[in-house]
Amino acid sequence: MKRALLLSLLVLAGCDDMNHQAKRNPYERNAGDPRTADPAQTPSGTVQFAEKPTKAPPLTLALIERGQNRYQQFCVPCHSELGDGHGMVVQRGFSPPPSYHIDRLREANTAHFYDVMTNGYGAMYSFAQRVPPPDRWAIAAYIRALQLSEQAKETDLTPAQRAVLASTP
Repeated sequence: MKRALLLSLLVLAGCDDMNHQAKRNPYERNAGDPRTADPAQTPSGTVQFAEKPTKAPPLTLALIERGQNRYQQFCVPCHSELGDGHGMVVQRGFSPPPSYHIDRLREANTAHFYDVMTNGYGAMYSFAQRVPPPDRWAIAAYIRALQLSEQAKETDLTPAQRAVLASTP
């Protein structure tokens, strides 16, 4: 037992203080040494600080379908498929985002949703690095479709649409 303790003390005594070891400065420049090259260039398509919003594309079915796809990828975990703010992340204890169906957000300009995705708002962080501007507009268009679907009345439908609705179980 004493020998093991003595051996442990001898091993520990041989350790050096790692704070005083020689280290390479990562910002040091040595001409011709590829390990000390300048940092990588900013990738193309990177959102710059205070990015100006791009112009909204024309509203088409393809845009809304693209928005639905992107919404399901990026927004559903927090906002849910219905846009009511009860996504899986919220069910796991995170604070809920506001429902898209409240008056304040139904009355908000579509550019508001684009801006929130770009810059973040409240607990929501910016998605500017993850979602390119055309997809942010597509998601905003899909959010509008979600809002309209929640507020739709049967009287808003055409007779053919009402017949389809009546025939579905």
